[in-house]
Parts: sequence; structure tokens; C-alpha cells
Amino acid sequence: MNYMVRLFLRGLVAAILMSSTGHAEVIASNDPSGTWLTEDGRARIRLERCGAARDRICGFIVWMKDPLDPRGQPFRDSFNPDPDKRTRALLGHQLILGLKLSPEGRFDGDIYNAEDGKSYSVSLWRDPSDRLKLKGCLLKLLCQTQTWTPTFDAQPGQLVGLTGDPGGPRADREWTSLPAPAKAKSAAK
Repeated sequence: MNYMVRLFLRGLVAAILMSSTGHAEVIASNDPSGTWLTEDGRARIRLERCGAARDRICGFIVWMKDPLDPRGQPFRDSFNPDPDKRTRALLGHQLILGLKLSPEGRFDGDIYNAEDGKSYSVSLWRDPSDRLKLKGCLLKLLCQTQTWTPTFDAQPGQLVGLTGDPGGPRADREWTSLPAPAKAKSAAK
């Protein structure tokens, strides 16, 4: 009888844990964090959590097939509307700008295109084959979807450091300053 009670209690605990973490599992299975090869193979983009609550997704160019212009210099963000950003190298810059999770399980927001200096609406999500779908739209009418594949190796010239560290990409100002978690703040007082 004691065996049956333990078996019942284990089943009950498992059912409670599964029901209480169900939402977290859905979010985790849709989490696009990782490094992705673009559909055309010209770049690898690292997606990671960003923002004060770490509830947004930001993306950075961490590898380019051709990082240098014909003069042998790094490609620059020369079309950026912000003059202060026009001299920054494209390798390492942030192009996905704090996407928010939608009720449909997709991440929606803006992507910056350095080829024309403009931002566009974008939605991204993992498909069942564990590929990343990225749908970009101009005026919400003209849309195109790409499929990105996950990468697990590092190519020569790929930035592998943490964001903001030497050897890593650089976040735009609005995503760099993160407040300390509440527990750390109260512990410091």
C-alpha cells in the first residue's frame, strides 16, 4: 500500500509541475536565441534576450561572408540616419531591435537594414523543423519571408564574445544599460 501512495504522490507532483510550467515550456520552445545563418548565407545573426526585463529579443551580425569593402576596409553603416553611427563597422552591430513576444508566439518589432539605412517591421518564429522564419514587411503590405538555419560552429572572423565585451557585438544604447535585478538592489543596501 505504501508503494501505491508514493506512486500516486509522484504522479500528482508531476501533474502539478507540468500544469504550472506549461506556459514557460511554450515560450522556451519558441525562444529564437542562438546563432542563425541567413537564407542567402551572407551573414550569421546572434539572437539573444535583451532589455531591462530580458523579455525582448535583439540580434547582432556576428559573422559576414564578405566583411571588407573593395579597399580592404570593414563595411560601414554609411546609410544610417544617425550620423554618429555611420562610421561603425557592420560586423558586430545590432540590426534586430528589441522584438516583443506576441500572443501568437512570434516575436514582433523592427529590423534595421544597413543597405538602405531604414527599419522595417519584422516577425520571427521557430518552425516545426527548428528553423527560424523571419517575415519582413514594408508598409505591412509588401512582405517577404526568409528561412534561417541554426549554426553551432564558429567560422573564421566570427564574433564569439559576449555582447559588449571585446570580441563580441555591440548593443545600441537603448539596450545596453540594464538595471540590477530587484534582489541584488536590496542586498546592496
